[in-house]
Amino acid sequence: MGIACRRRRNTGSYSHISINRGKFGAAGNVTLTDMGQHLDRTLCVAPMMDCTDRHCRTLFRLLSPNALLYTEMVTTGALIHGDAARFLRHGADEPCALQLGGSDPVALAAAARLGEQAGYQEINLNCGCPSDRVQQGGIGACLMAEPALVGECVAAMREAVDIPVTVKSRIGIDDHDSYEFFAAFIETVARAGCDVFIVHARKAMLKGLSPKENREIPPLRYEMVRQARADFPALTFVLNGGLKTVEDSVPLAAEFDGVMLGRAPYSNPWLLVDLESALFGSPAVTREAVLERYQDYMASQIAAGVPFKAMAKHLLGFFTGIPGARAFRRELSAHMFRDGAGVDVLEHALTASGLSHSYPTADTGT
Repeated sequence: MGIACRRRRNTGSYSHISINRGKFGAAGNVTLTDMGQHLDRTLCVAPMMDCTDRHCRTLFRLLSPNALLYTEMVTTGALIHGDAARFLRHGADEPCALQLGGSDPVALAAAARLGEQAGYQEINLNCGCPSDRVQQGGIGACLMAEPALVGECVAAMREAVDIPVTVKSRIGIDDHDSYEFFAAFIETVARAGCDVFIVHARKAMLKGLSPKENREIPPLRYEMVRQARADFPALTFVLNGGLKTVEDSVPLAAEFDGVMLGRAPYSNPWLLVDLESALFGSPAVTREAVLERYQDYMASQIAAGVPFKAMAKHLLGFFTGIPGARAFRRELSAHMFRDGAGVDVLEHALTASGLSHSYPTADTGT
């Protein structure tokens, strides 16, 4: 049985749309010419809706100088017809990839151009999200059923920008879960110009499972990605799915071209520090130093009108695994939503949990 995506094809042009990068407050000491085609993909942090916004990425960059970070998925419609400046605003998070959701080559080319102008270092096409809402837009994992269309999208984006264009996918969808199906998808999309594939090594079930269940129930099949890497040696494969610890990640980062983690570092951000040390040999930072810099960031954003809760939510797992973590989460959660909340709420949570002066070492699976 065939699988069809609901999509709207557009034969128009959005070439008139442009973005002044200055609107986005893009910062950091790395330029496009420094990175461009030479991004280090050893450690990547996955795009996660309602998680990897610009505030989260600021925190993650403080924890890991070398990780390649990904935005939440942004649809082409949101950028072309909505407030592009708001969706694309970012700061000291480079290197960072913008993940796009779309299935129209013209619209994706226009959106990719906006992303490049906003200072992102990569454009990534979402071919892996199985949620009902995403499927209704004809995007995400259902695009795996239409590799020729994905190829058209990739070719259009590559023509529009000078930064890398990559694809994030599953290994299959529903009953289309053979290696032959996966390999045909890779071959077709690669022929269009994509040479980097980030692969969640599970198939996606388009009906009957929630997004959370789709991250857990379909079995992991790393061997499919291993075979693809052997069959397509000129391509880059980053492995995603089921990676939760340093012990999980380091051997696979050496075997593949990199690893991508998502929920594990979001629920326990300090895992990024341990991965940074294990994979890059970077000197360890301290929780105190990171928190001090993030507090300064929060204060500056509050002064610019950003609500405290938008930044504080990313700290709920900051002390995972050490004494006082539960009390810290409880105190921060109880007060961060109040009107006028500021960094004093964070300081209160630290004091109430006994974490204001010393941060014991946690076991994060090193």
